[in-house]
Amino acid sequence: MKKLFPLPANIRRRLLVAATCGIMIMPMTATASGNDNNKNVVERIEKESNGNITIEIPQNILELILQQPAQKKDGHEMKTGINKLSGFRIQVFSDGRNQHTLEARAKARGSAILAKFPKYRGQIYTYSSSPNWYTRVGNFRTSAEANSALAELKKAFPNYASEMRVVKCQIVVIKP
Repeated sequence: MKKLFPLPANIRRRLLVAATCGIMIMPMTATASGNDNNKNVVERIEKESNGNITIEIPQNILELILQQPAQKKDGHEMKTGINKLSGFRIQVFSDGRNQHTLEARAKARGSAILAKFPKYRGQIYTYSSSPNWYTRVGNFRTSAEANSALAELKKAFPNYASEMRVVKCQIVVIKP
């Protein structure tokens, strides 16, 4: 058992309230016999203890209370498997003109990037939001990572550089 003391009055009171929840469930024989001192258990304990309260907490419970929460990134708990969270991608194609060739051009842009940068395999996203088609690359958690990759892509594809930009969107992160 580990003893925690001294505690500030507001915390002592909260712990007493929590601790007495179990006591209140048990039948109170003194209250049944008409003793008014037991009606408010918290006040009675505070009065009798004169503000000096020792709380004994089993070690396993204390460890659970003090245990650090699971690692979070951007307010999202990372679970094993597929995680969707807020992040960044690089938009390398966005167009709504010449409707009959849009899909092919969007996919061709993604294929060209994949040919030069195989590290983006599985991270090329081509989709339509009528009337436009988009191709986005990567799953970057921070804008700094995305901007670094953007500079790399612009250098490799100077003809497309003016169209490329970092966009904030939902990304997919796979945790093994």
